[in-house]
Amino acid sequence: MSGTTDLVIAADFESAATWVHHYGELIGTVAFAASGALAAVRRNLDIVGIVVLASATALGGGIMRDVLIGHTPPTAFTDLIFLIAATVTALVIFVRHPGNRLTRWPLLLTDAVGLGLFCVTGTVVAYDAGLGAPTSALLGVTTAIGGGVIRDVLSGQVPGVLRPDESLYAIPAMVGAVVTAVLLYFGVYNAWAGLLCAAVTIAFRLLALRYGWNGPRPHYARHDETE
Repeated sequence: MSGTTDLVIAADFESAATWVHHYGELIGTVAFAASGALAAVRRNLDIVGIVVLASATALGGGIMRDVLIGHTPPTAFTDLIFLIAATVTALVIFVRHPGNRLTRWPLLLTDAVGLGLFCVTGTVVAYDAGLGAPTSALLGVTTAIGGGVIRDVLSGQVPGVLRPDESLYAIPAMVGAVVTAVLLYFGVYNAWAGLLCAAVTIAFRLLALRYGWNGPRPHYARHDETE
């Protein structure tokens, strides 16, 4: 009896993991939309700016990926659930309209969640489209960081992924995408593995923010700054 119960519980956990993984792109869309909307609030944009920035952040990386793999029109234009999710998220944040002092860490947290989920789902989509593991990993990174780059550019900032004073961003996404691609290549990828890769990426990004980890720079660049 106990063995049967354990099997049922294991099946339930596997089903839950599969469900979360299947809807990972939608969850990532909501997370990135929230980060875009919160960035718009910090820039004192109106409702149009909030919706546009949220939608561009949420959908931009996926659109880049789909165009690069030849999947046209992109999923964001054929499955409107993603646009609806981004718009609803933006409107919720517009109605709540948190103060500027309350948007920094929620923005960084939602951005980290989107980064982790999109680097995994982006890699899986590219691999399923017939690309090799290395290219799939690169497109996973593109999916993960593309929306954040668009968000920063539209809000009048140098993209954080390019700034040496910003905490690690692309590197956590690359770690998650590479591990996902390796698992796919060896045929051992499953829903739990995808969730674990996303969780590790999210944790890596949050730790980088917490402890101020930056990417390596040329030794002469640091030397020039001290002169």
